[in-house]
Amino acid sequence: MAKHNVWMSVSDLMTGLMVIFLFIAVAYISRVDKNQSILTEYVETKQNLHAHLVREFAGDTLKWQMAIGRDLTMKFKDPTVLFAQGRWDLTPQFCRILDDFLPRYFDILLNDSLRKDIVEIRIEGHTDDVPYPSLDADPYIANVILSQRRALSVLRYFRRMPHFASYTPEQRHLLEYWFTCNGLSYGKSLDDEGCYTLHSKKEINQRLSRRVEFRIVTSGEKMLEKFVQKNLEK
Repeated sequence: MAKHNVWMSVSDLMTGLMVIFLFIAVAYISRVDKNQSILTEYVETKQNLHAHLVREFAGDTLKWQMAIGRDLTMKFKDPTVLFAQGRWDLTPQFCRILDDFLPRYFDILLNDSLRKDIVEIRIEGHTDDVPYPSLDADPYIANVILSQRRALSVLRYFRRMPHFASYTPEQRHLLEYWFTCNGLSYGKSLDDEGCYTLHSKKEINQRLSRRVEFRIVTSGEKMLEKFVQKNLEK
């Protein structure tokens, strides 16, 4: 009888362990599926937004010297069109480009099927490393001031456009919630191949570094941050 009881206890123990293992496996599979869903949603959101932008502006990229990145950036790359050297007032040519570009750009982003995924629209000013002592003795800070003023000039110009006034109060409020102006100085300067000099360790290309970018930050970025943070905490 004693032996029988021992084997029953072992059997019960093994059954209990198998049940625990089963619960662990189910929880793990559920977590993997959830993480996969987060990553899939992140990729699909960016792909959909990118496809919209490419379809809308495919015929304009060459004449405007604009590049549409898969990271949802719209890069205006010809510095002679954007601003005079050391200045932050828009050139007449850049104004004409913005008159065409901005209404179409924001009409896409205000589309009901897309706007729920947008958390920020950054207007970024980028400069070269030429010092401007009249702005600040520190060349980097001087270019922060210059690039910030340039980004602000773009935002101010859009807010004064008749198209902005044509939006509903709700749409204008949403745009104000999205908008940020970012003066990045030469912190993200580019080399001759258009790569960040920080990564390539090559000399700065002053012409390529002077640019304006519109950057969309989606909820996908936030989801990815949460995904990475969760996995770092484990």
